[in-house]
Amino acid sequence: MIPNFKAHPWHGVSAGEDAPNVVNVFVEIVPSDTIKYEVDKETGYLKVDRPQKFSNIIPALYGFVPRTYCDNEVMKLAVESGASDVTTGDHDPLDICVLSSHNIHGGGLFMEAIPIGGFKMIDGGEADDKIVAVMVGDHAFGHFRDIAELPDAEVKRLMHYFLTYKNLPDEPAKCRIQEVYGVEHAKKVIKASQKDYADKFGG
Repeated sequence: MIPNFKAHPWHGVSAGEDAPNVVNVFVEIVPSDTIKYEVDKETGYLKVDRPQKFSNIIPALYGFVPRTYCDNEVMKLAVESGASDVTTGDHDPLDICVLSSHNIHGGGLFMEAIPIGGFKMIDGGEADDKIVAVMVGDHAFGHFRDIAELPDAEVKRLMHYFLTYKNLPDEPAKCRIQEVYGVEHAKKVIKASQKDYADKFGG
């Protein structure tokens, strides 16, 4: 009998055959979560990172693109965008939030998503890009192909979450968004993170 085997969601699954146009996403948290989960880098299992401190609820499915890593190549794109205080990537897989009209009850699953843009977020001198994507086949969001096509309120809702989820109300902002970029730059970020992954872990 062949023993059961679970591929590591970061290292054991590809970014997708058609990446960066369509990417695999490992979903860690969903909008109904009051706990922040993240993948344990050693085992590949979801673990509790921390309870959400405040009323901030992530407005989209949130996870990462497998076999990506944010280091020098991702940092260079941030510098090219005018972020003079950036010294490195955040040394994590590339973050991605996926818009969908469907109520998915929990993370720990894979889906295909179409990148449409992103946020050049700078967090304590680290490039911490957030790719924005739509779930393949989603009836409400699946037709969008660039972040500029989204309602402005949807973009601002995402931005507000990322700019405030780490802060107490009376604290100064810990991070900023250097720019909001469209689909073509999102693809550059994905490719850069794939190169950073290859440089760190091998092809």
